[in-house]
Amino acid sequence: MRIRLIFVTALISIWSIQSTFAQSNKPIANASGIQFFEGTWDEALALSKKEGKPIFLDVYATWCGPCKMLKRNTFSNAEAGKYFNKHFINVALDGEKGDGIKMARKLNVQAYPSLFILDSNGNKLMTKTGYIQAKELIKFGKQAMARGTKLAVLN
Repeated sequence: MRIRLIFVTALISIWSIQSTFAQSNKPIANASGIQFFEGTWDEALALSKKEGKPIFLDVYATWCGPCKMLKRNTFSNAEAGKYFNKHFINVALDGEKGDGIKMARKLNVQAYPSLFILDSNGNKLMTKTGYIQAKELIKFGKQAMARGTKLAVLN
């Protein structure tokens, strides 16, 4: 009986340590940076239509160094987050998995990272490839918003 109690206590201790370790290694969402939508591509399109916002799409690859730098340095920037969270539905897709494969083909992605501004139907308004800093990303977003407004007036 005593051996069982020791065994159960040891298992519970190991489980507690493992749970704590696993939780501490989870990425922490940067509340001040760009917040990316976590649903499917179709859900992002529907949300874009509902909110009347264009889509900012980051097509990346897990092995891509510049993609990792974008996430770490540019997307976590508070100023970029404030601008993009207000004006866009932000989506990040792995170009080699799931919906990302379809979108990479549709948008003819030739390199990673590829950044797109799309209308709520998924039509390309602007594209930028490679690593950029936060100020350049905001400028890209503002250019796309101006271009989108002009297109809306023409239609």
